[in-house]
Amino acid sequence: MTAAAWPIAALLVGYPIWWALGFGGLSVIVLAVPMAVLLWRRRPIRVPRGFGLWALLLAGYLISALMLAETPPGTYGELGAGRIVGYGMRLALYCSALIMVLYLGNLTERELPQLRLVRLLGVLFVTTVAGGLLGVFFPAFSFTSPLELVLPEWISGNSFVRNLIHPTAAQTQKVLGFASPRPEAPYEWANAWGSNASVLLVWFVVGWWVHGRTRHRVFVAVVLALATIPVVYSLNRGLWIGLGLAVLYVIVRVGGRTRIALCGAALAAALAFTLSPLATLVTQRLDRPHSNDIRAFTITSTLAAAGHSPVIGYGNTRNAMGNHRSITTGKTGWCDTCGHPPLGSDGQLWLLIITQGFTGAALYVAFFLGAIRRHWRDRSPVGLAGVLVMGLVLFYMFVYDGLVTPLSLYLISFALLWRNS
Repeated sequence: MTAAAWPIAALLVGYPIWWALGFGGLSVIVLAVPMAVLLWRRRPIRVPRGFGLWALLLAGYLISALMLAETPPGTYGELGAGRIVGYGMRLALYCSALIMVLYLGNLTERELPQLRLVRLLGVLFVTTVAGGLLGVFFPAFSFTSPLELVLPEWISGNSFVRNLIHPTAAQTQKVLGFASPRPEAPYEWANAWGSNASVLLVWFVVGWWVHGRTRHRVFVAVVLALATIPVVYSLNRGLWIGLGLAVLYVIVRVGGRTRIALCGAALAAALAFTLSPLATLVTQRLDRPHSNDIRAFTITSTLAAAGHSPVIGYGNTRNAMGNHRSITTGKTGWCDTCGHPPLGSDGQLWLLIITQGFTGAALYVAFFLGAIRRHWRDRSPVGLAGVLVMGLVLFYMFVYDGLVTPLSLYLISFALLWRNS
């Protein structure tokens, strides 16, 4: 790896430092600047197939700004600093992610070997596991970041921004009927932790098990055993389903002795888990699908609002009137659960529908479906893993927001597929 690859190493290996400084997922915006400079110096710039779809997605988001001041039926709120800041931040993230893809795709194998990039993602997985364990055992851990100290109150006080710049170990929620911590460090939300953990696990296994030696594989086994703790305590059904789909995908797509070994390992792991104390927690979570009604209300409200601007959306999220239990539009002294969920908060698909209309959602889906179609025949470890991640992206869009950190990992995975071809 040469000096030209330092920005991606700073992003993936240095992520804990970015998180502690308050940048976290916003670090990709900072590092997109040197990436863009390096790209500019090596013109002409190669672009991947499917680039036009992402460019159209960005163009559509720019056009959607025309609707920022509008209030669709069933929602409330006026155009203010929070809405504008949220829009600008999402636009910067979409642009930065695109710059990162072009930057990675234009680095040569000598400048950044494929295996090195895969292993850098594996390092971030270890960081993710460490953050998850922090959230399980020290859920109250949090601190004020340097970025939070220097930002004006009208920015740092915005709930969306605060989640990004205020480091916390866990989100405490009443998922099981009582207050329980869900790991989120070093990311912005517990669901972001789940999405990122599953994607990074794929690359961790490829980089350090498939291409590793005996000592590397022992290390992988230890880390995966430790990862089971925060994975279960995350109470994250989407993550659990995603991991199940990943195992099924690998078993179907590989053959011979590898398939037999995988089936045996999966059965052994399932038996060990069933006999462990963690199985009780999973059962409790499955018996309490408390978020189903909330998701149904938010998704229905999102689709209803988007129907009034189906082509370009509204540029940013909106607040729904009431919730699944009450028509009250906000919390009161006698109803602390009568909050107004932001539309599009239950998955990237719904976020795109409210912010960019059904057009934006279709472009997003087409981008990742196209990657699967083009690389399906690539049966190398990177090819199989990359297609798996693209499939997880399309599954997670129904339950997880892609912004902030997940989108960066999705597009790094896309860049790995592009480089592999």
